[in-house]
Amino acid sequence: MSYLDLMYFHLITVVPCFVIGTVLLLIKKGTDTHRNMGRVYMFFMMVTALITLFMPAQVGTRIFNHFGWIHSLSFLTLYTVPTAYFAIKKGNVKSHKRKMILLYFGAILIAGVFTFTPGRYLHELFF
Repeated sequence: MSYLDLMYFHLITVVPCFVIGTVLLLIKKGTDTHRNMGRVYMFFMMVTALITLFMPAQVGTRIFNHFGWIHSLSFLTLYTVPTAYFAIKKGNVKSHKRKMILLYFGAILIAGVFTFTPGRYLHELFF
């Protein structure tokens, strides 16, 4: 699979994460809708994080000639999603909430801002 294929697949999975994550932050918590949308959100976040691990860094310093600093957000996601899931299963709402907010702002918003920096595809597309 080429870098462009991975990038498009990543965009296909991360855009719904942005939309669903935003809705989840705004709707009432603990409802069936919240739980069902949350499962979809967590699934897509895991898939999108896994996809990015196969995408070599295109900008900046590379670690092992592959990973860039933005990959740290992928690893954050791979850690945060399961721990947030298990936190809510154990009834630890405070931990779940903290992790999910961190995930949304770190892996969606901050990573999203990085995608618009010079040298990246979305920067070239929009600017």
